[in-house]
Amino acid sequence: MKTRTRAQAKLITAQLLSGAGIASGYAVGGLLAEEITGKTSMAGIAQMSVILGAGLIAYPLAVLAGKAGRRTALTLGFGIGTIGATVVLLGVALQFLPLFMLGMMLCGSATASGLQARYAAVDLVDPANAGRAMSLVVWATTVGSVLGPSFTAPGAHLGAALGMNELAGPYLISMTAFGLATLVASTLTKKIKPGAAEAVPESTESAESGDSAVEPPTMKLGPALRFASARPVPLFAMITIIAGQMMMTNVMVMTPVHMDHQEFSLGAIGIVVSVHIAGMYALSPVFGWVADRFGPGTVIASGVVVFATAITLGVIDAAAEVSSMVLLSTALIFLGVGWSMFLIGGSALLTASVPQHAKVTLQGASDAAMNLGGALMAGMAGTVLQAGGFLWINMMATIVLLIALAFSIRAVPLMRWPGREQPLGSADSTAEASYAD
Repeated sequence: MKTRTRAQAKLITAQLLSGAGIASGYAVGGLLAEEITGKTSMAGIAQMSVILGAGLIAYPLAVLAGKAGRRTALTLGFGIGTIGATVVLLGVALQFLPLFMLGMMLCGSATASGLQARYAAVDLVDPANAGRAMSLVVWATTVGSVLGPSFTAPGAHLGAALGMNELAGPYLISMTAFGLATLVASTLTKKIKPGAAEAVPESTESAESGDSAVEPPTMKLGPALRFASARPVPLFAMITIIAGQMMMTNVMVMTPVHMDHQEFSLGAIGIVVSVHIAGMYALSPVFGWVADRFGPGTVIASGVVVFATAITLGVIDAAAEVSSMVLLSTALIFLGVGWSMFLIGGSALLTASVPQHAKVTLQGASDAAMNLGGALMAGMAGTVLQAGGFLWINMMATIVLLIALAFSIRAVPLMRWPGREQPLGSADSTAEASYAD
């Protein structure tokens, strides 16, 4: 038990540091791209690069975790993020867009590692407590992520004091935070591997050493995706995770640019980003508990309502002659809470609805897809904002929400709820036999 507690504490610490690093540069990434190119449409491309980088590396990191353990995967992921922040600083100093974009993509590795950390937490506990375990690690991001944007203005002053572009200053903080997260991840025990908690009984934990956990054969990507796409519940779980990221990214990456166009101060932009990120993570333990107690579907259904509220508030602000700080802050809080519900609910549903030897593959695939979907939205968002304003940004999110609801129609009758013991993967109870395609 002490081994697991220490490992959870390290995961939480690494996640806190990573969250601070990601959030520190989040509010200024789009502004830097706009400044370098002189084009509003490029603001979304900057954030797209971060999310694209996370999407491209998420699956390889998951494969590495399956082969070499979570410690190796997380250390590498945070380490690449550290290099990325350094490259961003160089790209801004040279005013060279391709180098800046490369650095932003490499920063996405820290995002991918932070997402993988939630599944590493699940590897340490009984499957019945999966929702709570992953939500605690997600919640740990709250402190770092809320503090991160608060460093935006001080970071800008630091950058100016060092003779740098002041908007690049926050990436000095990102570089330091990612580096510290790398160090913490490198101290994790090797035995944290996908399925370790299920493969090794709690009573034998003290006798474990090194890589003693027995690992089932891991499903390859093609068969795993065919398995999930043929079964409504795993498919809906993945769609939920992807849709939540797409909606959140679409609105969030353009909010700082929208506020800048409305002549809000950099400090005000940082505050809105902070409260949004607080919404993303602060209530995650509650959603984890609800997912374990009442089923992941309950969390996802509540998330639909919260997302709809966020979009409605965004539309109201867009229709107003002058944007409201209160309205934008409230909308962004709801946007963050909805994202948290979709991430926790969807991840818990995916974990519960697939067999052990498909989990790590589908976890990596869903994280890759959520970030690639977010990158697509971010890439289009600048052009959409320029063409139709903040209203069109919120309309894009509405379309994604409706698509997610369409996939729920077949999945809902098969979901677990209190008192129901049937597995979630398919309508028949003998689905396990078909898992080893």
